Amino acid sequence: MQVNLKSLVSMTEANQNFSKVTKLVDENGVAVILKNNVPRYVVIEYSRLEENENADDQMVEDIAEQILTKHIKAFEELAK
Repeated sequence: MQVNLKSLVSMTEANQNFSKVTKLVDENGVAVILKNNVPRYVVIEYSRLEENENADDQMVEDIAEQILTKHIKAFEELAK
């Protein structure tokens, strides 16, 4: 995951000014909250969560199809 440097906010700042975090999400699609200068939390819009889940499901299906295609003879033999 690539993160825009404008999307970073410290834990202290997030605690004191959460509206800034939500504004970053609205502007950049994501906000990354740092704890001790290390990325710790990611805040995204709820609607994007479903998009990511659907993308993950499709990725799993694509990988499964690749494995089945590559090893079809082995699977056919196991099915006997």
